[in-house]
Amino acid sequence: MSQSIAVIGGDARYLELLRQLQTMTDTTIYLVGFDNLEQGFTGLRQTDFSDLIPEKLDAVILPITGTDDEGFVEAAFSDQKIQLTKEWFGTLNKSTLIFTGISKDYLTNVTTDLNLTLIPLFDRDDVAIYNSIPTAEGTIMMVIEHTDYTIHSSRVIVVGFGRVGNTVANKFSALGAKVSVCAQSIKDLARITEMGLTSVPLDELDKHTNDCDLLINTIPADVVQKDSIQQLPPHALIIDLASKPGGTDFDYAEQRGIKAILARSLPGIVAPKTSGKILADVIKQFLVKEGRR
Repeated sequence: MSQSIAVIGGDARYLELLRQLQTMTDTTIYLVGFDNLEQGFTGLRQTDFSDLIPEKLDAVILPITGTDDEGFVEAAFSDQKIQLTKEWFGTLNKSTLIFTGISKDYLTNVTTDLNLTLIPLFDRDDVAIYNSIPTAEGTIMMVIEHTDYTIHSSRVIVVGFGRVGNTVANKFSALGAKVSVCAQSIKDLARITEMGLTSVPLDELDKHTNDCDLLINTIPADVVQKDSIQQLPPHALIIDLASKPGGTDFDYAEQRGIKAILARSLPGIVAPKTSGKILADVIKQFLVKEGRR
């Protein structure tokens, strides 16, 4: 069965996503917000937002950031302002799948009110785990760029043992760093120890930062606070991988002269091709599962 997909806005990751979607048979793909793109995509249809026919769409792919509080989308390859109003969403079929990376209040509320299916891809375990690989590699890149010592034999504390923290701890350990991982649950602390790493209870972080070269936070909460930062040696580097605004007291780190970096969206920066393929693979699975191919 043929299907129609609209890709509305997006960044460099979406170039690979589009290449992957091109492999789907019996599929018409409309591009909105790609008018400044120098390279073309054979078989894909560049169109203005006003020319889309929403009721004929089987899926809508929004940018990683979804929409802002007024429904505007980020379109890195266009100067056009694209706004998705509640009225526009209301013209979609109830069976239409809406994909985004993350969903803020506006998008969540609109799709909930209209009983539409919204799929925030970054909430999925598989996407987050796959994306943790370029995130870890990007973190390694940043550490090398901002330090004058090797990762090998450096003392690293990773705060958080979720999907990102687990991979980051593994990669730094593989490079010969002395890795400690800070976590809250007894289960996580046991697993950290089983992996041959040093486990640190979250509420004891400040007792360990005096012996730390690299502090890497992955928890989107205020966990790297003044008491932990004041114990860090002067050469220490903090890299915060948590979503904005991060989990670090950046003001106090600056007062202490400790370099602290909020590193967001590393997969899209260091490996947009890989990141785009990850997103495309998951979207294609949904479309096949729903019988839309």
